Amino acid sequence: MGKTRVTLADVAADAKVSRATVSLVLRESPLVAHSTRAKVRASMDRLGYVYHRGAASLRSRRSHTVGLLVTDMSNPFFAELTVGVEAALSEAGIVVLLGHNYESTAKQGDLIRVMQEYGADGLLITPAHETQASDLQPLVSARVPHLLVVRYVDGHPAPYVGADNVMGARAATEHLLWHGARRVAFLGGPEHSSARRDRRRGVEEALAARRRKLADARSVPTPATRQGGYDAALAMLRGKDRPDAIVCYSDVVAFGVILACDELGIRVGEEVRVTGFDDIAESALQHPALTTVAIRPRLLGERAARLLIQRIERPDGPPVSDVSVPELVVRSSCGCHPDEHEEEAR
Repeated sequence: MGKTRVTLADVAADAKVSRATVSLVLRESPLVAHSTRAKVRASMDRLGYVYHRGAASLRSRRSHTVGLLVTDMSNPFFAELTVGVEAALSEAGIVVLLGHNYESTAKQGDLIRVMQEYGADGLLITPAHETQASDLQPLVSARVPHLLVVRYVDGHPAPYVGADNVMGARAATEHLLWHGARRVAFLGGPEHSSARRDRRRGVEEALAARRRKLADARSVPTPATRQGGYDAALAMLRGKDRPDAIVCYSDVVAFGVILACDELGIRVGEEVRVTGFDDIAESALQHPALTTVAIRPRLLGERAARLLIQRIERPDGPPVSDVSVPELVVRSSCGCHPDEHEEEAR
């Protein structure tokens, strides 16, 4: 108690280096040799030096924090995406402020205001499913660098980072049709989200190429949860004209569908073919293993974080989006065996 704060000058004197060198070590500069860096860090530990981030922020006019708003961290997709965001931002010396909007535009608005109050240098946002451009206009007016991740909002000018959802759902549907599916359903996802709209469009395009249509009764929105997929699949599969193939909005929804099939005694991959979307780690561990559209959420998070850093450093530059090409990962829930998929590819 009463002890004065250890300063950079104290650390520099103890390590027998210049104050500028200590500053470079704190900023993780590659200009400092490893041995010198280790010596400076040892002095910091010995003297009990604590970096005064608030003072540094006042000097640089940057807080070195970024806000990340997602819908629900209990969804493994967003857990993996967050790991990617944190990894990329950590390399740049930036801390993540994490918030969940739980698909509520009101909660989302509160979180955006709080993160602005804390001086976040920028925001990464997965918009709540009923978000309108007007909800995000304050960010434009305040010139806050921000990107939309996974979902975009019509009419809002922010860059978007995600995957080509239309292409991915089309590929999954075409694969099921190659298997001979006659009654294809699309199940899951918040009704008004851009991701669900685009994935439904991909299903419809694949069916239209075969002169078929997606029946309204076979396009069922649900919460993007295991429970949502389970409940909707039970109702759909108990019907008289049940589907023989289900394209699911996400892997988590597909897990619920597989549970429903198991409860009803329906063999997945034989009586009903199922595909997911995302390729989260758990997909390969399902029984049967889930055929899915890979958009690699951890890499997506890394891409989003790096693009936001560029936006923060050049806020007046043109908005640059990053839309990746998804990949169909074939396992057994669609009824495939490795040699069958190789035949399709040929």
